[in-house]
Amino acid sequence: MKFFVDTADVADIRALAETGLVDGVTTNPSLIAKSGRKMAEVIAEICALTPGPVSAEVTATEYEQMLAEGRYLRGIASNVAVKVPLTEAGLRTCRALSEEGTLVNVTLCFSPAQALLAAKAGAAFISPFVGRLDDIATDGMQLIADIVKIYRNYPHFKTEVLVASIRHPMHLVEAAKLGAGVATLPPAVIRQLLKHPLTDRGLEAFLADWRKTGQSIL
Repeated sequence: MKFFVDTADVADIRALAETGLVDGVTTNPSLIAKSGRKMAEVIAEICALTPGPVSAEVTATEYEQMLAEGRYLRGIASNVAVKVPLTEAGLRTCRALSEEGTLVNVTLCFSPAQALLAAKAGAAFISPFVGRLDDIATDGMQLIADIVKIYRNYPHFKTEVLVASIRHPMHLVEAAKLGAGVATLPPAVIRQLLKHPLTDRGLEAFLADWRKTGQSIL
């Protein structure tokens, strides 16, 4: 399973990239706005930190402008994946950019039918938002199960299921059990994956016993 980090915070991305845990990055207009920086500068800096796909999202809603923005964004770096919304114009843009050899991440997916359309449009990634579905008392992980099952029925689809809007470690674990290929996680959730009280307790015990020996490895 590939891990993407869902942030535009360059310091966080750099720190996580050094662990070897980051296979790519996803951003969106909200994350870019939070950074307080110019979008092109942020995307270029992020692309230099990881060879994996870096999703940069268009902000236009009409096809012609959306396509122009997508072509501009992909020109920032060779590993940019253009992110488009799951609308008619977005899927049309996805088809055009995909045919030009651009990776496209179709975002804001909330139904299996939408995911099927994105795959037919040539999307490299489909981003179903599990947390937002959970927020409205709908089972977000069932959506992942349905999309994975549909895509497996049609091996000619090359679209990867990129689980988005992950709120906690169990979202990730359930997505992995279902066979989703990619998960994009906020930095805080990636760090939560490391934590277990028994790990901390065991390390404390090992170190306490070691100190009693009076030895030093170096």
